[in-house]
Amino acid sequence: MVNGSAVPLRRWLPRPLPGTPSRIFCLPYSGAGASMFSRWPDVAGVTGLCPVQLPGRENRLREPHFGTYEQLAEDVVEALLPVMDRPFGLFGHCSSALIAFEIAAVLHREGLPMPRQLFCSSQVAPHEGPYGSYLTMTDEQLRAELFALSDSELDDTVLDLVTEVLRADVEANKAYQRVEPVLLDTSITTIGWSADQEVAPELMSGWEEYSKKVHRVVLPGVHHTFLDAPAALLTQFAEGMASDD
Repeated sequence: MVNGSAVPLRRWLPRPLPGTPSRIFCLPYSGAGASMFSRWPDVAGVTGLCPVQLPGRENRLREPHFGTYEQLAEDVVEALLPVMDRPFGLFGHCSSALIAFEIAAVLHREGLPMPRQLFCSSQVAPHEGPYGSYLTMTDEQLRAELFALSDSELDDTVLDLVTEVLRADVEANKAYQRVEPVLLDTSITTIGWSADQEVAPELMSGWEEYSKKVHRVVLPGVHHTFLDAPAALLTQFAEGMASDD
């Protein structure tokens, strides 16, 4: 496990922290790190986009895996609370939408500043999971998926290493489930993708039980379209952070 405050902030936030009026902290999904957001701009409107680096990968490879989503959320809150000093949002896609939610749940439970927006992309509500094709895959199948998704050819050593990270992340996903919804004092924007064959947009309706202010959108694209930072997604960020609803 990792104690959030014991780790330098620059390890959690590898990009320079933007001095924008608001920020969105962006969580990488299973098997990935902050570099997943390499094609994203630094800002959406006047909102800074801040990729979060999780322990056990990339520049934090020598650190232990985060363990559970619950423990990770507590560590993230402890580490990032000093920079939650202005309106902020949380973004997660697929498995990391659950991490983003759990961070919001910790803030809610502890009476700490809440995100203005929780952006949940391509994920069912916490009490309706675990859900996803990776959850039933063998290591060999996960390895093949990583190879297929890679922008460049990975040698066997690197591929084995990344597969190990993905397996640990998948096990954390499989172990996580909320028995019942938790009503949060924040707005939630659910983002579905029109041609997503992993998580169809209509499967995301359960998020409506987690806030009195839920905005559902469906954007054009497939499961991984978000990696290219499409204009429609950036617009959702800018508009969501500009609104108090």
